[in-house]
Amino acid sequence: MNRPPAMTPLASNLSLLDPALAGCRRLFLRNYEVQVRLGVHDFERLGPQRILVNVDLYVPLSQSTPQSDQLHEVVDYDFIRGCIAQRVSQGHIQLQETLVDDLLQSFLAHPKVRAARVTTEKPDVYPDCEGVGVEVFGLNPV
Repeated sequence: MNRPPAMTPLASNLSLLDPALAGCRRLFLRNYEVQVRLGVHDFERLGPQRILVNVDLYVPLSQSTPQSDQLHEVVDYDFIRGCIAQRVSQGHIQLQETLVDDLLQSFLAHPKVRAARVTTEKPDVYPDCEGVGVEVFGLNPV
């Protein structure tokens, strides 16, 4: 299925809303598909289901502008994927809210990350809609 980007106008303009994000670079992971044991319904407990995860990390330019074109100078995309893999490997999760909150805390714990937005979506749960999901945004103090 050809899906539109998960970016909302609000998420793409967060730097316009909060001056703390004005000098930030936005790193993103779009529609990262993972199999997760997630949900409260009996049919969701039968096995893992497909979840789409979207992440935006806001990193100050002063901490993410490479001087030597080296990976250690920036936040690596593998950090984002690793946080997701680590959390979903911990067993069944009842609520998407729990998953996005846990992921948000992991991303905000990175010393270079100023803010993060995390969205999860269940695209296969209901036959009469494209998906159901949850989004959370968090900001570290400057």
